[in-house]
Amino acid sequence: RIFVLGIGFFTLCFLMTSLGGQFSAKRLGDSPFTIRTEVMGALESRGVLRRMSDMLEMLMKRMDILARLENSTDFHKADEARFPLDRFQPAAGLMERIQAIAQNVSDIAIKVDQILRNSLLNGKVVEGRRDQCEVPRDPKYPDCAGKVEWMRARWTSDPCYAFFGVDGTECSFLIYLSEVEWFCPPLPWRNRTAALPSPPSLPRVQAAFQSDLARLLELIGTGKESLSFMKKRIRHLAQQWLRAARRLEQKLKGRQRDQKHILIHIGFLTEESGDVFSPRVLKGGPLGEMVQWADILAALFLLGHSLRVTVSLKELQSHLGVPPGRGNCPLTNPLPFDLIYTDYHGLQQMKQHMGLSFKKYRCRVRVIDTFGTEPAYNHEEYATLRGYRTNWGYWNLQPAQFMTMFPHTPDNSFMGFVSEELNKTERQFIKSNKVSSMAVVYGKEASIWKGKEKFLAILNKYMEIHGTVYYETQRPPEVPAFVKNHGLLPQHEFQQLLRKAKLFIGFGFPYEGPAPLEAIANGCVFLQARFNPPHSSLNHEFFRGKPTSREVSSQHPYAEDFIGKPHVWTVDYNNSEEFEAAIKTIVRTQVDPYLPYEYTCEGMLERIHAYIQHQDFCTTSSPPLPPKAKSPAMQSPPSPLALSPNATHLVWSPSASRDPHAWPPVDSLQVWVSETRHACTETCRRRGLVCEPTFFRFLNKKEVFLQLSITCDSTEYEMNHLYPAVAENVHECYLQKEPLLFSCAGYNTKYRRLCPCRDYRKGQVALCRDCL
Repeated sequence: RIFVLGIGFFTLCFLMTSLGGQFSAKRLGDSPFTIRTEVMGALESRGVLRRMSDMLEMLMKRMDILARLENSTDFHKADEARFPLDRFQPAAGLMERIQAIAQNVSDIAIKVDQILRNSLLNGKVVEGRRDQCEVPRDPKYPDCAGKVEWMRARWTSDPCYAFFGVDGTECSFLIYLSEVEWFCPPLPWRNRTAALPSPPSLPRVQAAFQSDLARLLELIGTGKESLSFMKKRIRHLAQQWLRAARRLEQKLKGRQRDQKHILIHIGFLTEESGDVFSPRVLKGGPLGEMVQWADILAALFLLGHSLRVTVSLKELQSHLGVPPGRGNCPLTNPLPFDLIYTDYHGLQQMKQHMGLSFKKYRCRVRVIDTFGTEPAYNHEEYATLRGYRTNWGYWNLQPAQFMTMFPHTPDNSFMGFVSEELNKTERQFIKSNKVSSMAVVYGKEASIWKGKEKFLAILNKYMEIHGTVYYETQRPPEVPAFVKNHGLLPQHEFQQLLRKAKLFIGFGFPYEGPAPLEAIANGCVFLQARFNPPHSSLNHEFFRGKPTSREVSSQHPYAEDFIGKPHVWTVDYNNSEEFEAAIKTIVRTQVDPYLPYEYTCEGMLERIHAYIQHQDFCTTSSPPLPPKAKSPAMQSPPSPLALSPNATHLVWSPSASRDPHAWPPVDSLQVWVSETRHACTETCRRRGLVCEPTFFRFLNKKEVFLQLSITCDSTEYEMNHLYPAVAENVHECYLQKEPLLFSCAGYNTKYRRLCPCRDYRKGQVALCRDCL
């Protein structure tokens, strides 16, 4: 009897599990397009219920036979002598439970049968509608017919369409194109399924400065040498970051700041992009990008924003809410992040997997871009027509969404990184322990030393030369025997080497890395080569394919232009006499450690705070349009610009209104006219100013030419990254037709450009004096 009861109980559990699987596998409401599937699932479930009811009835009959046998044979009495009666009392309770379950199953079967009847009736109605849908002709949705045609031919090309309920019928195409995408009008009979209005959004949480960097280290995660390097750097600079955060907090005086939800996706560290950096961290590979990312993470966290960090494509898809498939469909839910910081690899991954949602949300993206992306390469149509070929451009973003390591061009936002600051004791120690005859060569790869024997021989006459070239088994032959090579050094030991050395010398590569700033901050003089002609994408392999026409006049233009002598010497290495004379002078020159404010922790915090508070690329002003014919009675609004007192340039008129939310503030604007061979970047710099591309919209008017006494026999609107400009020889004036092409970069000997310039904070070129 116990055996039979056990078998019966096991059968009951198995049947209940099977029934549960039937229901859980086909939940109603998973998708608005699953009616046919649900009906079939319910039919199968009804069969299971019937079989279960039959088996329970059979089980009850067999147990009843057992009970009669117990009362009518001596077998039971003999067993009862061996087993106490209470051992069988649970069986009676089990019988009662099985009876109750059988009754419940019977009731459920009746209810399912009723539901099935209703579902089948409704299904017939819906199926009728699904088969009778016609493509609507609505001028507000001109692409609807074309998209339906595409869906007919290609709806099986990506599983994501089936995920959203597309099943090959005309109505499923229209439902998808109207409710998931937005190319077709909503179907009238679907109004009843429209979602209820979303509840009002909750008040924003205020950002508060953070002090526990241990939480950030947990967020970054583990498993890659690159991540270990970044965490080590954050720990090393922790005290400087915390002091800087306290100073900025005092400076802001309790100003209200909304906390942003930020996703940081470091695309170049994902396996899908190859992650060539992690294996090279311990072999002297390029660390500049990882230095910058570590500092970005620290700054965003200390400013009090909510962060998510990913270095894998799977995590990215999960955080974004990417539907299963090949990336052709929009996200399943609204994007939960206010901002996304990524790089070019991550940008490509997002575009591939977000479908139409990428276009919708790309205004929230910030691209960490080492060398910068100029507007001429960013605008896809213009770049294609004008031959601005690149491996990285064509994104049609606002140029300021690209964030650079150095302030190459004001068209992009200067993100930067930080160098270690020294206290008074450390500065004094460095000054007293400098070895005036010691030089360190900038370059961890042996290839950088190749062909530099002549310079090294001259340098060796005056200074002891040290290198940090990586090698595994034997010393690289490119490094001369008189060079003391330390091999690859940890960051801390490399800093100690710089603190002893008098000279840090570069041989032309790598371009624009963080090491020269670290050397200058540790009291070294940086000596670098002048490039003649300047290197660019037109004449140098390294820059070919990069989205910039920038001409690089030296190995480190920022050090040359923004720091200069006595800390930075830029000489012609092809002139041995000039090179040797510079070495002699440097040996005799005393310099103090120097670090530009914008490369301190406080400077970077200040800059990122200002960007987060003021940069909004999701609400843009309408593009300028060619003027229409006006009647004599119509008057143009007065220009907000006025001639400066010395009549050399234009300024914001004191009588003109100001938008209190405009950033940068308009009263920092000055309008200058460039020379024919000068870009606006250089034009503004020569006047102690910075070009500000957001101000181009105030210059892009014919009246501005008149105010500057420029004669315009004709005025044309065209797409050109050099406009607004004037061709003086023929008195032709040109205005910009495409706002994405407003650019501080670029020049042509034919044009003099109108350039919007602004002032800037001392040591903080990214911000105007009143921009914080």
